[in-house]
Amino acid sequence: MSGLFLTFEGIDGSGKSTQARLLAEHLTAQGHDVVLTREPGGSAGAEEIRALVLQGDPDRWSAETEILLFTAARRDHMERTILPALADGKIVICDRFADSTRMYQGLSRGDLRTTVDQLHQLMIGREPDLTVLIDMDPETGLSRALSRNGTEERFETFGTALQKQMRAGFLALAEEFKSRFVVLNGDQKMDAVANDVRAAVEAALS
Repeated sequence: MSGLFLTFEGIDGSGKSTQARLLAEHLTAQGHDVVLTREPGGSAGAEEIRALVLQGDPDRWSAETEILLFTAARRDHMERTILPALADGKIVICDRFADSTRMYQGLSRGDLRTTVDQLHQLMIGREPDLTVLIDMDPETGLSRALSRNGTEERFETFGTALQKQMRAGFLALAEEFKSRFVVLNGDQKMDAVANDVRAAVEAALS
């Protein structure tokens, strides 16, 4: 039995992590076997890499080094968490996946999208069955993200210009991979977004 692989994408502060959690709770209540995970992270080795790439000085790593680190984390995540769950017929919900690397490392700090895609094809070789893009105003998203006052704010410190670039990039990705993307309005209230997410996922499950 093959499971279903769902990912959430969006700019920082878009609410995708909250929506991923709400969807996991909803599907679990319906009797589905659900694995909720995240990137970078989702396995012991990948969580160690997460600390390296999301904390510290904004210029800590070159874009090329970041791509290698994110790919290494994703490979471990796939081997140890995602693929075994899918093989067991579970629904895997992942907060960010390769589309975020295509944006944050492939676009934001140079024209490195080809490098990201080559590494993805070589080391990962899998796209999600459905990607939910929570689209919202970049300034609102950044304000939300910074208000969390967390330690993993390395990318938020790049400012509003990056968020605007990322939003445009994610919308372009949704057009490029339109067969698996659904774009939802993240400027609505949380419950309204959650209802839209459930409708999109139920359509995919059917």
